[in-house]
Amino acid sequence: MAEITFRTVETNGINMHFAEAGSGPLVIMCHGFPESWYSWRHQLRFLSDHGFHAVAPDQRGYGKTDAPEDIGDYNIYQLVGDIVGLVHALEEESAVIVGHDWGSPVAWNSAMMRPDLFRAVASCSVPTSPRGSQAPLQAIKNLFGDNFFYQLYFQTPGVAEHELQNNPALTMRKMLFGASGAVNRGNFLQPANPAHKSAFMLERMPDPGDDLPAWLTKEDLEFFTNEFARTGFRGGLNWYRNIDRNWEMTGAFQGKKINQPALFITGDRDVVPYNEQAGNAMRFQVPNLTKTVVLPGIGHWTQQEAPDDVNRELLEFLQSI
Repeated sequence: MAEITFRTVETNGINMHFAEAGSGPLVIMCHGFPESWYSWRHQLRFLSDHGFHAVAPDQRGYGKTDAPEDIGDYNIYQLVGDIVGLVHALEEESAVIVGHDWGSPVAWNSAMMRPDLFRAVASCSVPTSPRGSQAPLQAIKNLFGDNFFYQLYFQTPGVAEHELQNNPALTMRKMLFGASGAVNRGNFLQPANPAHKSAFMLERMPDPGDDLPAWLTKEDLEFFTNEFARTGFRGGLNWYRNIDRNWEMTGAFQGKKINQPALFITGDRDVVPYNEQAGNAMRFQVPNLTKTVVLPGIGHWTQQEAPDDVNRELLEFLQSI
């Protein structure tokens, strides 16, 4: 089994830390919130053992990668630029890009904005769709009104930081368990109980204590906890504070499709809703979507909860292109 090693390179004005393994065609895997390169630990070794150069960065604001102070420095152009610069720093001419959670918009937008550089794209958990006619946060406000929704809660600097950083071990335990397939619940676009118009986030999540699901070991939890105990959560939260800015900045791409070969993998217990409507919108936006996989009993942490299934689908996709 190939060894995972680490490097730091300069890209797009920041220092980016990443894990890598193997040699061959480049595959870059982008994590989500609140995660790190470690979310791809199973894929790094597997893909490297099958002839690929597997790379998983700590994205901007995470882990050992730089975390700029300005909220605006976390907009989608900067996030895509970080990965473009990473490809160049690795002295490669092309890459396949894979994303999960927030890493999925990075992957989808990288493929759309730089088709010359990213020859294929895969996403876990978060589908893509054509750019909407309304700023996303306004649409969310219209849906939720005064009810709690985490993306709205994250908007005011300092508020979510205070809650999440108060006890990083509890935060990571609740978030990793609460969004997993171990909890059978509705998707997060269902408005909360109207009786809870104002609330913190973590109080809504179950705490498994030491009874962790099989995919999440104590060592895994300790890794994530130690990372966020050291860095805090502000970097990752700043991605959410650019949701409407990203919409405003990408107007020039209205109607542009993603034409590269693409793969989408999700779980039937994912908190991100995937249904016929979402599938149709994604297929319209991505005409060469080769396959959609819905994994039974799997929640939001797709590649961590079902590493064997995800590895198999990724390898089949990579070998097909």
